[in-house]
Amino acid sequence: MERESERETETRASNKRTMAGCVSPPWKALLLKALETNSHLKHSSFFQLATIGPNGRPSNRTVVFRGFEEGSDKIQINTDTRSNKVEEIKHVPFAEICWYFTDSWEQFRINGKIDYIDSSNKDLAKLQQREKAWFASSPKSRLQYLGPSPGLPVICQETVKETHLEPSAGPVAAFCLLVLDPDQVDYLNLKSNERMAFTFTLSEDGSKIWKFETINP
Repeated sequence: MERESERETETRASNKRTMAGCVSPPWKALLLKALETNSHLKHSSFFQLATIGPNGRPSNRTVVFRGFEEGSDKIQINTDTRSNKVEEIKHVPFAEICWYFTDSWEQFRINGKIDYIDSSNKDLAKLQQREKAWFASSPKSRLQYLGPSPGLPVICQETVKETHLEPSAGPVAAFCLLVLDPDQVDYLNLKSNERMAFTFTLSEDGSKIWKFETINP
């Protein structure tokens, strides 16, 4: 009985260590569950992306979740190369996502470094990733990248001529894929009054080992 008790203690300790440091990000499982729980709400795929401008001031906007990079925890966002956020990311490549799910009362704050992939990128794999993101978006969404430069004054109030884009046409020059690589995640559940902070360390092979700590809400 004593040996069995010792084995049980060792098993519990081993399980605790596994939960404290795991390769598969536990916050991603929470996020996927939140997306599923709130999927009946159209705005559940929208979140806020905050960046820092060249003047040192924060800049924030609502963007659309375009999925995870295949086989990773990196978050994809489509944007226009002519938008201010791209220049801000070139200046300071760090950003934070704030994502609140109104039905389940869950908030995710995801901090990390952003990579931008435009038509000038020399990495073939990244260009293929950009192309895949382009074709994954709706035809209506693609047309936005053929419009006037965002953020500039309207020159003429006349009705804009209808723009046509072949469904098989590849990404236009203005289309840019942003990829956020998370390094810190703050999870808050207001229903259970639970909050967790997720961070990671790198293993010898360079893969992430995520750890979390329960903290006060």
